Amino acid sequence: MASVYRTEDCQYTVDREALVQRLAEALQGDSLLVDDEAMRPYECDGLAGYRQMPQVVTIPETIEQVRHVLRVCHDMNLPVVARGAGTSLSAGALPHPQGVLLSLARFNKILEIDHERRMARLQPGVRNLAISEAAAPYGLYYAPDPSSQITCSIGGNVAENAGGVHCLKYGLTVHNILEVTMITMAGEEVTLGSEALDSAGYDLLAAVTGSEGMLGVIVEIKVKLLPQPPAKDVLLASFADVETAGNAVAGIIGAGIVPGGLEMMDKLAIQAAEDFVQAGYPTDAAAILICELDGSPDDVRAQRERVCQLLDEYGAAEIRVAGDEDEKARFWAGRKAAFPAVGRISPDYYCIDGTIPRKHLAYVLQRMQELSDEYGLRVANVFHAGDGNLHPLVLYDGNVPGEFERTEELGGRILELCVEVGGTVTGEHGVGMEKINQMCVQFGSPDLEQFRALKYAFDPSGLLNPGKAIPTLNRCAEFGAMHVHHGELPHPDIPRY
Repeated sequence: MASVYRTEDCQYTVDREALVQRLAEALQGDSLLVDDEAMRPYECDGLAGYRQMPQVVTIPETIEQVRHVLRVCHDMNLPVVARGAGTSLSAGALPHPQGVLLSLARFNKILEIDHERRMARLQPGVRNLAISEAAAPYGLYYAPDPSSQITCSIGGNVAENAGGVHCLKYGLTVHNILEVTMITMAGEEVTLGSEALDSAGYDLLAAVTGSEGMLGVIVEIKVKLLPQPPAKDVLLASFADVETAGNAVAGIIGAGIVPGGLEMMDKLAIQAAEDFVQAGYPTDAAAILICELDGSPDDVRAQRERVCQLLDEYGAAEIRVAGDEDEKARFWAGRKAAFPAVGRISPDYYCIDGTIPRKHLAYVLQRMQELSDEYGLRVANVFHAGDGNLHPLVLYDGNVPGEFERTEELGGRILELCVEVGGTVTGEHGVGMEKINQMCVQFGSPDLEQFRALKYAFDPSGLLNPGKAIPTLNRCAEFGAMHVHHGELPHPDIPRY
């Protein structure tokens, strides 16, 4: 029996029996999942508040099998959602209820480590941390290191343009990849970028990076590898209030110092992390900064002295310099474990991802506290302070009726605050389903039309991850009208600068 599903302006007709038969021509055994019980682990990604089941789950092992899945869905006019490790925090890998979930988990091989050219060739399912582990014997590493690096995949990193604690100095994924090979919805294999410093024509590699699986299915990636810096120092500074800590961040960057990493945690996050990993954090502090300096020994020594001076000038209550490698690792362990640590003090939490100009850090933190009080929901702040990429964690209980909806509303208000001060609704987690309304706040109709035109150039049938990231004009009109009525936001068609 065929069923019909309508989302936004799209309509799909599914003949499930025919779909399974055609997919089974190239996929057998546990490469094709059709039972609800087997498909259940794929019903959501890291944003578990959004859940829905696909028609089928495919787990191909070869490029030809990926091509087959895409061609079948193209012929049958059915949506496809590509999935990596499923660690997305924006529902970017949420299955389409009338489509196919295409898992790339078995594309997990490191194909080449070329230490002379400082590059690695990888399948998309390779874990982020595994790249640096494989490169370590050559004194090399892969710079982007999201906190989920022990589980997240490089393909997902490209899809969301992930960053991590060292993105301030070494850039996001887009700055650290050389080449991407992907399969289009029509089954065509396309390679973008090159091993050279630049390639001819439009920078389509940058367009695909951060495109959230809406332009093609990535099957191979070449990344840059960097030499391990000869010296590193890690500092920890505590502050009596978050505003002072925010001002200290701006002061360090304003002095022309670019740390390898500059991270901030507030009191709630500090206490949760300390209880979890015993990193030695000062639990009486309102905020801490973790600052890593790397480079030559002489440069690191000079920067450490200057940063300590600046932290003192900006009112740090205490400044610690890690005395050995174990202490450096402990300072970072608390930050890296902050998300699971917060999960221990609340039944649920909702992780938001917005980016702001550093100069507004203190103001935004103050407004977030006011919004937290207004909604009666605790917010733990853990973020990449150096580049203004915020990760507020809203603590809630999903068993309380209406609390998840209230949490989403608070999250939306925080993202709109980011836009208000000249920032953006996402830094590295992507838009997915979570932030699609806030895209209406940041962009007007002409911008959204250009986004759609780019997608059409790659995916004219609109079958790759539909309904994500780019809102329809109808959705924006409804969302904008609601907010204009309440006097909260301008209409999305009004230019904002």
